[in-house]
Amino acid sequence: MATVLLVEDEPAVRLGVRLALEGAGHRVLEAGSVQEAWPLLKEAEAVVLDWMLPDEPGLKLLERARRGAYPDLPVLILTARAEVRDRVEGLAQGADDYLVKPFATEELLARLEALLRRAGRRKALRRGPLFLDLERMEASLEDRPLPLTRREFALLAFLAQHPGRVYTREELLEAVWGPDYLGTPRTVDQHILQLREKLGENPKAPRFIETVRGLGYRFREAP
Repeated sequence: MATVLLVEDEPAVRLGVRLALEGAGHRVLEAGSVQEAWPLLKEAEAVVLDWMLPDEPGLKLLERARRGAYPDLPVLILTARAEVRDRVEGLAQGADDYLVKPFATEELLARLEALLRRAGRRKALRRGPLFLDLERMEASLEDRPLPLTRREFALLAFLAQHPGRVYTREELLEAVWGPDYLGTPRTVDQHILQLREKLGENPKAPRFIETVRGLGYRFREAP
């Protein structure tokens, strides 16, 4: 089954949801705040996210995830806020589904299974001759395997999932390395250099990753 990140600070709710998820065969990661949840996103295949958390609203985590390295990660919001405008706000921020407390665990499981089925269709990405297996974290170019490290793959996959958009080095550091990483923008430059070498790129006429002077990097829309 799936690895599900449960972000909930109410002990009783958290225990009940965890037991239901584990009973359905899922592996559960737990967090009680946005700060605790962020580094766990990289392991998650879906997120069950409480709206009200002690450090920041859950929607802040959702917004950061959607802007960063997790634009397609299935997210189910849990909340006591039942107003239509609240549901609209959550969905507008990028939530895939919305469940109002109190809820039946059977309904939560059914909604989560539906999200996972839809997400299962997005396990690979092709950009011209470049193929990325997002599940196995493997890449190939013109059917030739590319020997990428996990970080190189994550950086390439993030850029390839957002073709045409320019990202600053600081945005890439936060999206791929995480907000608590203490490295410098030079870290991004070094990884881009390594990626270009493995892709056989000519930096002056790149097929895939372009340098936008004074701004950052972007993946070409038509490699």
